[in-house]
Amino acid sequence: MASEDVKRSETAVSTIVNLAEEAKLAREGVVKAPSLAVLSVCKSLVAGGVAGGVSRTAVAPLERMKILLQVQNPHNIKYSGTVQGLKYIWRSEGFRGLFKGNGTNCARIVPNSAVKFFSYEQASKGILWMYREKTGNEDAQLTPLLRLGAGACAGIIAMSATYPMDMVRGRITVQTESSPYQYRGMFHALSTVLREEGPRALYKGWLPSVIGVVPYVGLNFAVYESLKDWLIKSRPFGLVQDTDLSVTTRLACGAAAGTVGQTVAYPLDVIRRRMQMVGWSHAASVVAGEGRSKAPLEYTGMVDAFRKTVRHEGFGALYKGLVPNSVKVVPSIAIAFVTYEMVKDILGVEIRISD
Repeated sequence: MASEDVKRSETAVSTIVNLAEEAKLAREGVVKAPSLAVLSVCKSLVAGGVAGGVSRTAVAPLERMKILLQVQNPHNIKYSGTVQGLKYIWRSEGFRGLFKGNGTNCARIVPNSAVKFFSYEQASKGILWMYREKTGNEDAQLTPLLRLGAGACAGIIAMSATYPMDMVRGRITVQTESSPYQYRGMFHALSTVLREEGPRALYKGWLPSVIGVVPYVGLNFAVYESLKDWLIKSRPFGLVQDTDLSVTTRLACGAAAGTVGQTVAYPLDVIRRRMQMVGWSHAASVVAGEGRSKAPLEYTGMVDAFRKTVRHEGFGALYKGLVPNSVKVVPSIAIAFVTYEMVKDILGVEIRISD
């Protein structure tokens, strides 16, 4: 018993010494305290989630309008444009109709944004570390191409983790009061698709989504971060003071990033949405059509969807819904970036240990 007590005492002393050494190194900036590292991760996740929820809710009516234009049956046009479509929804479904599917979208986008922003920060650190090791330059910084790679990795990870929620969100968004079958919510939609179409159906349209993520998310982060760095270094037109950007300047950077990303990747988004509707036995009339024009969507894959869309509707069909998407994606991306950084500042993600 005495020897065991001695061993326990030695272990306790050793633990205290180790903790003291770690605390000393943390104060000197050599290492980061484990508890603070975990706290920083949690705060980054919270900031990303809040940014996603706020930005998507702000533009929910335009998001729904975009999806309706993307998937509506070309032989039974209900929505001829953004303004006409929003008016039609207001008259037929009321104010709540403008936000249909937003609850599911927020339930999806909050974890999606949280994982995306966190993954981007971690991927950036890893890529920067490898880049410095390879070049032997400890002061090297990320290039736009490396930022593109980090952003693409973050987008693919986040999108894959939440894709089933995005798939059912698309279906809930296009159903109307006159739809033959109603999904009562996200969980009901998930269970119904799983039961009637199988688990693979939850990942319909995943391939064009992955391909589209590379230019969309990658360019968003690359353009945004590169613009910020350029503005801070060159300080044009007096936009930067004390090495910090104003909210307005950050909004402009986010808007530019969103515009570039969405324009390049938009055709893949249209194909993704159409593939998500395949196999829906009680599809909403906006997808299946009505009367003589009623016909199910049938695509064997991404290439087949591209080919049939262009052959039957023309090349312009790949950009259906681009107008409301352009209107909504600029403020959406801008608000997301600014909200994320503001929440991080409020929570104090970067915590420094003082003596």
